[in-house]
Amino acid sequence: MNTTVALIISIVIAFGVTAGLGFIIIPWLRKLKFGQTILDIGPSWHKSKQGTPNMGGLMFIVGIILSIAATCLTLHLTGGSIESDYSALLTGRELVLVIAGAVLALGCGIVGFTDDFIKIKLKRNEGLSPKQKTFGQLIMTVGYILTLWLSHNTSWYIPFMGTVNFEKNIFTAIIFWVLSFFIIYGCVNSVNLTDGIDGLCSSVTVTVAAAFIVIGFMQNFSGLKIFSGALLGGVLGFLCWNWNPAKTFMGDTGSLFLGGMVVALGYLSKCPLILLPIGIVYVCETMSDIIQIGYFKITHGKRVFKMAPIHHHFEMCGWKEKKICIVFSFVNAIGCIIGVLLLYYGNFKQ
Repeated sequence: MNTTVALIISIVIAFGVTAGLGFIIIPWLRKLKFGQTILDIGPSWHKSKQGTPNMGGLMFIVGIILSIAATCLTLHLTGGSIESDYSALLTGRELVLVIAGAVLALGCGIVGFTDDFIKIKLKRNEGLSPKQKTFGQLIMTVGYILTLWLSHNTSWYIPFMGTVNFEKNIFTAIIFWVLSFFIIYGCVNSVNLTDGIDGLCSSVTVTVAAAFIVIGFMQNFSGLKIFSGALLGGVLGFLCWNWNPAKTFMGDTGSLFLGGMVVALGYLSKCPLILLPIGIVYVCETMSDIIQIGYFKITHGKRVFKMAPIHHHFEMCGWKEKKICIVFSFVNAIGCIIGVLLLYYGNFKQ
């Protein structure tokens, strides 16, 4: 089977399952009274969203995982391969990346599910404590990095520098582990921060998935095409229910899962550093939060932004949620174009 056909199948399955599950999961969440609790620290107009079913991310988790599994199986049964055509890459390593990426995303989703469950069902608004949440993410992060190391998936493309193998010595090994830890932990939580208004995290992630589909074609790597295609279909299917006014929220269940998916795409492309431009909105969301907290402590109460993360700042400036989603997605699309061009001219044309 042609890998382009496999890509289309992955998008269609993920979209169809996710969008279709909305008719089942949303009423189920409403019946279980898994409604969102709006905290007083948020914008006052968000109070109207009180009770909207949370944990809707379960829809695209099922859709995306089912899509990846079904498409890879179909590709295998029809004589295709999810391997890259690059002879420099050994057979089997890409399969490990696909499976490990899916497990990382699922693990992060489980941490998010636990947090949401405690908030909603046990009526503890803070959910997991910061230490508990960090510990759960730490386990998934270390497990993923260890898998990469043991499977020898330690070579990165760096634009204009070529390929760097981190298994050369103990010094490069330490760099690999430290950099990977910050990339994975930082990216997962950055995606989580972006989930603050109807449709924002989903619409921004659409541009990220589309960028990695292009990279998949550049690298002729069907595993990356299928993984990013499933993500694209899943978030588009979820947007059918999450676009303003949202019928459901993804919760930490969904946003942490998406964070794991985005990280996995970076490593599947063999260039995790490319997540910086491709996920520029995620980066800005995190930096705005760090700047706000730091400036607040230094100045004893003064703020840089009206509210952080930065999407709330624009809300406080009078922007409608739909406008924020469109503008932020457009900005991220520009970052995606820059990232793709960096990878194209920095590696494949040198």
